[in-house]
Amino acid sequence: MSFIYPVLLCGGSGTRLWPLSRKSYPKQFAQLTGCESLFQASARRLSGPGFAPPMVVTGSDFRFIVTEQLAAAEIAPAAVLIEPAARNTAPAILAAALVLEKSDPKGLVLVAPSDHVIPDDASFRMAVQAAAQAAREGRIVTFGIRPDRPETGYGWLELATPPQTDFAPVPQPLVRFVEKPDAATAAALLASGRYLWNAGIFLFSVPAIVAAFEAHAPGMLKDVRAAVSGAKADLDFTRLAPDPWSDLDDVSLDYAVMEKVENLSVVPYPGTWSDLGGWDAVWRESGPDETGVVSHGPAIAIDCADTLLRSEADSLQVVGIGLKDIVAVAMPDAVLVAHRDRAQDVKLAVAELKQRSVIQAETFPRDHRPWGWFESLVVGDRFQVKRIVVHPGAALSLQSHHHRSEHWIVVEGTARVMIGDETRLVTENQSVYIPLGAVHRMENPGKMPMVLIEVQTGSYLGEDDITRYDDVYGRSQGAKG
Repeated sequence: MSFIYPVLLCGGSGTRLWPLSRKSYPKQFAQLTGCESLFQASARRLSGPGFAPPMVVTGSDFRFIVTEQLAAAEIAPAAVLIEPAARNTAPAILAAALVLEKSDPKGLVLVAPSDHVIPDDASFRMAVQAAAQAAREGRIVTFGIRPDRPETGYGWLELATPPQTDFAPVPQPLVRFVEKPDAATAAALLASGRYLWNAGIFLFSVPAIVAAFEAHAPGMLKDVRAAVSGAKADLDFTRLAPDPWSDLDDVSLDYAVMEKVENLSVVPYPGTWSDLGGWDAVWRESGPDETGVVSHGPAIAIDCADTLLRSEADSLQVVGIGLKDIVAVAMPDAVLVAHRDRAQDVKLAVAELKQRSVIQAETFPRDHRPWGWFESLVVGDRFQVKRIVVHPGAALSLQSHHHRSEHWIVVEGTARVMIGDETRLVTENQSVYIPLGAVHRMENPGKMPMVLIEVQTGSYLGEDDITRYDDVYGRSQGAKG
């Protein structure tokens, strides 16, 4: 049986869904429109008969989040490639294709972003299968979405003729890519009937994409081959070689090769699709009620219309009164209030916060680690209180601190704690003291998550005050947690 090999791109750090999406925990890992994250839903969509296990391309900071979320979805990846640095989509896609070339030189590769919403999984998989023969014949296939409005936030695809009346997923020649248009141009494209939205999803054979880079980006092909050849295993990850990767340009697949090759086809997709490129899209895809209101979490709308109210903290109640066309998103450490028409300008707010060195610009309040996560509850002069959650069977590194001591109080589960030469079990409602400078480690030996409250006291409480002696996750001395 000939498989299609999915490749999920999972390295982005978009800013248009701030404050929920931030550099340290971007939108693909959030539950924005359902009970799964966008990443999990994407991986599930590209699973099933005819599909091989997915390959994921991501950054080092997200590698454990990727594997944790895939495990929760009960999906085993074929490989997780770690980019030494973000270089846009062209190098990432080429690296995945070159890795696959070693095991299936003629294999079909399906490349998809991990932060899109496509509710009808079966319909999308049918469209992919409809495109497979064209890809086997050497065509590079992209997928176009039926437009229903003059959208300026998407790129467009021009067809030679309008798609069939029933919008059947039949491959047809692609005339050209159109960059994100202004409002007047978008209206003209919509009216012509010959244009589709560019979903940024591609299907091609390994030989076809390698030939495209040989013809139009040979320097990139050389450097990416070197990065793949020099890749090293790190636990269950594959780290691409950093030296050749550092020479690569930051460029999208469209710019690098797609706008230059002639063997392009497009398959129209009639189903619902969104890249959730702003809070206006989240409002639209969340199914507004009869008054146009969407609420999420502890949020109440009174006499509101066409408004999104969202609270991401159980203890933080959001109330809107008499609002129209408003987006209000509340996090424990930041609140966004904007007109829906200005949703695309959220990135301007993030840029301003970064310029002012505001930590909320990029850092999420919950800090995810390979063993679990923690969040700061209270920070004061010479003390800090954290909630720490450790996954079943997970362990923090063997470590010590130069500037702080710690008190641990277990509130759920059982912790195995090692301090110096002594190891003991600490159960619910019990506590333990870690003196300044003591070598220590904490593990969760149980079958359920373990929760504890940590009280730090000392002259410096930064996450970089750590000397690491041993770590089951292979992190370097400078890594946190």
